[in-house]
Amino acid sequence: MLKKVLSGISSGIMISIGGAVFLACDNKYVGAACFTVALLTICIKGYSLYTGKIGFIPEKHDKEAFSVLLLGLLGNLIGTVACGYLIRFGLPALGDTAEAICTNKLNQTFVQTLIRGFFCGVLMYVAVSVWRDKQKIVGILFCIPVFILAGFEHSIADIFYFAASGIVSAKALGFIWTVILGNTLGGMILPVLNTAWNKKKEAN
Repeated sequence: MLKKVLSGISSGIMISIGGAVFLACDNKYVGAACFTVALLTICIKGYSLYTGKIGFIPEKHDKEAFSVLLLGLLGNLIGTVACGYLIRFGLPALGDTAEAICTNKLNQTFVQTLIRGFFCGVLMYVAVSVWRDKQKIVGILFCIPVFILAGFEHSIADIFYFAASGIVSAKALGFIWTVILGNTLGGMILPVLNTAWNKKKEAN
């Protein structure tokens, strides 16, 4: 159990670094490209990231898979919250930027946040599945900047941003859970459709 949580914390640290460099960049395109360092490291090192693993639950949903997923999510939470507060203390300007971003996020409706989380989940599944199946980083290099520039929501990154912003409220917590739900649905949609298609072909 500890190993799974620590793997999740490692991912949380890397997502926080990606989030920090995004906050530090005046040019959003450069920031979006630099954010890829997070998922590149996570995939190469094999760390546990909720948004990278949820898409594979439809094909493998035994007790061990859920254990890795949920304990990894706990680690992601610990890693991003801790790093968020460290960044806010060590780099106050980034904390101010995060506060402005998170204030805007809280103006979104539930449905808007859910949709943004959904499409991020789709892209995260594509990025990780291409790495897992082909050992190629092209999915990561394109999918991560795409979800950032499109304005989609990544739950683990958002946890970091809110920690760095210093915003703690019931509304912020609700926002995070909405993004997690959106990421979950988006991450599973392609494998579910693929499974249904394969079953239809076998039936024919």
